[in-house]
Amino acid sequence: MTDTTWTVPELLELSGSYWQTCAFHAGVQLDLFTHLDEGELPAAELAARIDCDARALEMLLEALAAMALLEQGTGGYANTPAARKWLSRNSPDYLGYIIRHHHHLMASWARLPEAVRCGKPVRDASRYGDAEWREAFLLGMFNLASNLAPHIARQLDLSGSRRLLDLGGGPGTYAIHFCQANPQLTATVLDLPTTREFAEQTIARFGLSDRLAFCDGDFLRDPIPAGFDVAWLSHILHSEGPEDCAEIVRKAVSALEPGGRIFIQEFILDDESPGPLFPALFSLNMLLGAEKGKAYTEGELKGLLEQAGVRRVHRLTPDLPGPTGIVAGTV
Repeated sequence: MTDTTWTVPELLELSGSYWQTCAFHAGVQLDLFTHLDEGELPAAELAARIDCDARALEMLLEALAAMALLEQGTGGYANTPAARKWLSRNSPDYLGYIIRHHHHLMASWARLPEAVRCGKPVRDASRYGDAEWREAFLLGMFNLASNLAPHIARQLDLSGSRRLLDLGGGPGTYAIHFCQANPQLTATVLDLPTTREFAEQTIARFGLSDRLAFCDGDFLRDPIPAGFDVAWLSHILHSEGPEDCAEIVRKAVSALEPGGRIFIQEFILDDESPGPLFPALFSLNMLLGAEKGKAYTEGELKGLLEQAGVRRVHRLTPDLPGPTGIVAGTV
């Protein structure tokens, strides 16, 4: 256990740390970083461009500059190199969608005491039908996966594999990178019909429409096609309770040929000690939005695989950015 002695200033800084988050989210929501891509602008000119109050906008710009997200010059404000790379819509590395998704989650996080008291989700489920909310979620997941998938595809040896199932794969980001890294591989992304249009556009953009297909389906309720030698389950189990997770893993395993491999990627909790911090907080995020979802321990994920008859179950140790982990095994 980590021996941490908190001081009063540290506790107060922790308590008010959401102020920075809100300022950051406001900058992304107002698309300031895209407008500043052309170079330094005075606050008044930027305010006129985006229809904001000039005095209020200057206060926000000053805060973002104090956070080192903007630079303040003699003629106004400009992007830092990091803001230009990650926060401008003009950049191929734009992360704004996942930041917008995080912004959408904030209202439910403010109701965390209520969720803990009742043990039920408090997030407004009707918002998932909102086009802007859905775009931020789908493209936000694409943002996150695009950061991870190239690293994973380089480090997972799929050289002997021919057919991959990306279960609940959304836009197919992982399937795309697995196919790019393995020329012999074809893949099927199975997800809800509402994801199809975005997935097919993304697959076409990477020039993989001839090797990567999208299959409409609900992985809990619908049958899963068979004949695969790799199953990839990335961040789908945390939305479900243990019984449904066991059913999802069982169905994924049944879709594999003998000798096939299954990989589960999740934010994984330690078995013996508290944390790590991000999976522990992410579990609270699932409490706010899912009836039975949570983060699972390494032992729980291994148990799901073993219960489904998977052999040689083990935790992989790839060098990855971020707090994600992978458990794997062979059928």
